[in-house]
Amino acid sequence: MAWYDEFPAMGRTELRDLKNAIDKGFRAWTREHGGTVEAIFEPIKDLLIWSERLLLNTPWPIILIAITAIAWFGSRKIPITVGTLLTLVLIGYFDMWEDTMRTVSMMFVCTLVSIVIGIPIGIAMSKSNLLERMITPVLDIMQTMPGFVYLIPVVMLLGIGKVPGLLAVVVYAIPPIIRLTNLGIRLVDKEVLEAADAFGSSSWQRLKNVQIPLAMPTIMAGINQTIMMALALVVIASMIGVQGLGQPVLKAIANQQFTLGVFNGLAIVGIAIIFDRVSQAYGKRLQSHSEVVHGN
Repeated sequence: MAWYDEFPAMGRTELRDLKNAIDKGFRAWTREHGGTVEAIFEPIKDLLIWSERLLLNTPWPIILIAITAIAWFGSRKIPITVGTLLTLVLIGYFDMWEDTMRTVSMMFVCTLVSIVIGIPIGIAMSKSNLLERMITPVLDIMQTMPGFVYLIPVVMLLGIGKVPGLLAVVVYAIPPIIRLTNLGIRLVDKEVLEAADAFGSSSWQRLKNVQIPLAMPTIMAGINQTIMMALALVVIASMIGVQGLGQPVLKAIANQQFTLGVFNGLAIVGIAIIFDRVSQAYGKRLQSHSEVVHGN
């Protein structure tokens, strides 16, 4: 006999009934309000479709030059720029270009949505200790919850497709940017803030001209971690219809195609390394610049 069998059966029955009632209530709510929720996320869907079409319909040499140029201007390092160029050339050579562009499009929109939502929340947390104490446990849950769990409510609300996958990725990936925005603003030197106050800066001017620029290296670290977590969920999100490099990986698992899975997995790794190295190098450049300004 298991140890939990000693608990009263009535309590366990009531708990089971409660869970069933919650499931039924959520299903009824999704049937009634699913259309409204879908309409709310229509602009995100349009942005995702637009970015995907842009990357797929633009000639590959232009995309290759554009991404390599972004890598150079972001990092200002020749090894990172050359590595970006070689990675993209190999991806195209092994016929993974279209899936890669779909994944890059998903990463772009997920990162943009995470920035638009996460940075204001992080700023609000930095201004209120009470709000920080309230939001931190929620972020803990979001970061530790298995990725598969996020797929359940979004699929019930929005069905199968791009937007449900994007929402699941955003929920999974947004905590780092919120945490590090909050941390970065809180770590701004109080003497600098006092100097800004002495010059008559308003709260908005102090935030815009002092706190955010000095916290930008930490915020960039949060963006970097958000991108990495989003890429980690690409394969899982492909289970609900998100096109990209994740779908060939799932196909390889189902059909036991070793090379297909390895090559697409390596493409995901390559894209992750590009995003990681460029964003890290850009964050270090911002940090060096802020230290020079602060030192002066």
